[in-house]
Amino acid sequence: MGNLYIFQSRRKAGRDLTHWHLNYESIEPYPVEEVKTDLFLNDKDYLVEKMVFGKNRKEVDKTTIIYNKKITLSAIPLKAYEYIVNGKSALEWIMDRYKVTKDKKSGIVNNPNDWSDDPRYIIDLVKRIVRVSLETVKIVNSLPDLNEK
Repeated sequence: MGNLYIFQSRRKAGRDLTHWHLNYESIEPYPVEEVKTDLFLNDKDYLVEKMVFGKNRKEVDKTTIIYNKKITLSAIPLKAYEYIVNGKSALEWIMDRYKVTKDKKSGIVNNPNDWSDDPRYIIDLVKRIVRVSLETVKIVNSLPDLNEK
């Protein structure tokens, strides 16, 4: 493999990664299964307090995220967790940051449900981050080894 091939493949990978990472809010959400307790949900049913992983017996099941009491996301590919940002998967960052918290000193409540007028914003964001993570892993894994001749 020549330096030109390596350069061109890395340039294409950079462009593709730029597309996915800059447009994450407008890309098609990954078709994660939404399991709902009710047939019809209203806007308030999409509010999130704190997302947690499902459990399979006593073990954590990362293919499932309990979004709230009425919605569970399942069939999340484990490959999506291979995209790591500062020691944590992108999905785990979303789960950590998109939860209601209250500052102990000031009493100020940080509520991610207030950040958008779209009641589905957070749930669709999770699904979009699954897609971005999968595409990122696919692109990075397709890069040629710099030591290949």
